[in-house]
Amino acid sequence: MPEDKILPKDIDSDYSLPGRYEESNPTYQEPNIPQEIPPKPRSKSLVIGIIAFVIVSSGFFSYYFINQSEIDSQIVQNTLNMSSEQVLADQYNIGKYGSDHTHAAILVVVDEEQLNFGLPQFQLSSKYIHFEDHNPYLIHKHATGVPLEMLFVSIGLKVTQDCIFVEYGFSESTSEFCAEGKKSVQVYLNGDRFLSDISQYEIQQGDRILITLDEKSISKHLKYLDSFRIFDVPEKPSINSGKDIFI
Repeated sequence: MPEDKILPKDIDSDYSLPGRYEESNPTYQEPNIPQEIPPKPRSKSLVIGIIAFVIVSSGFFSYYFINQSEIDSQIVQNTLNMSSEQVLADQYNIGKYGSDHTHAAILVVVDEEQLNFGLPQFQLSSKYIHFEDHNPYLIHKHATGVPLEMLFVSIGLKVTQDCIFVEYGFSESTSEFCAEGKKSVQVYLNGDRFLSDISQYEIQQGDRILITLDEKSISKHLKYLDSFRIFDVPEKPSINSGKDIFI
């Protein structure tokens, strides 16, 4: 007769089942499973980045609005790659090249010597006003409204009330020639003393300009200046020359 199957008691039923050793053994300790560290939310980094961008942008725009005019003019100049001559041409609003053709003579005397503008570095240094053909004194102007400053800047010459500055050294020791004591730079236009800023003057056909530090020899320098030949402006040919096939 088969043996009757006896069910286990409730008190030890779970403990006798496989896989429940931890419950049946009172000394058992669960293994220490490290807890996963949740990743930091990206929203915090994003907020920090936005704040930094706002701070930097605010600083940039504040600087721009404070220095707007200077920055804009610099951008325009760099973009167009404008030369110093073109900057002056725009500043004085001069006419187009060829709108004028004028000749004048200039004599600059420092340390009792005439500055030689016939040297190569002084020739054709400006499009609108210049020396040419190795002539040391004859100025050619090819546009209206062109002041002498455009010539002076192009050749490295600066004339103040007290000094004459020459960028190209005619003296081995200095390129700055200044009047001594209470003396000043003497400027004469067509034989008369010129008291205004000569750099702002626009030459007229036949002008003769003397710039010197030597007050004692003014009459001698003026006489020498009068000996310079100033070429006449070539006359433009008449449109109706008689050879045109059109009436």
